[in-house]
Amino acid sequence: MEIFGIGTDIIEIDRIKKAAEKGRFLEKIFTEAEREYFRKRNMKAESIAGTFAAKEAVSKSVGTGIREFSFCDIEILRDENGRPFVNPKKGLKDFCEKMNICEIKVSISHSREYAVANAMALTRE
Repeated sequence: MEIFGIGTDIIEIDRIKKAAEKGRFLEKIFTEAEREYFRKRNMKAESIAGTFAAKEAVSKSVGTGIREFSFCDIEILRDENGRPFVNPKKGLKDFCEKMNICEIKVSISHSREYAVANAMALTRE
């Protein structure tokens, strides 16, 4: 495999907390599976912010930003050990197929004030 691109994003947790408390932010940005994960985590703002940062990092790793697809096309789920992974949907899935991207790795972390995420898009050789 080869690296297609990498992306990083950092976000203020309080900013995401305020957005989540009003309007339709959660419904516009996150899939039902992601929102279910947040509910299981008692809607912790750091979990929401970390997932948002991961979506932004993914969009940067493929080099497009949120242009070729929507936020909901970038689904960030967790495996049985809690490790995040990307489940590409619709527009992102099509883009990855077109660009020969076979996997996008993500890592998420947070402090008291910030959430940060890194993403690496990989292509087949």
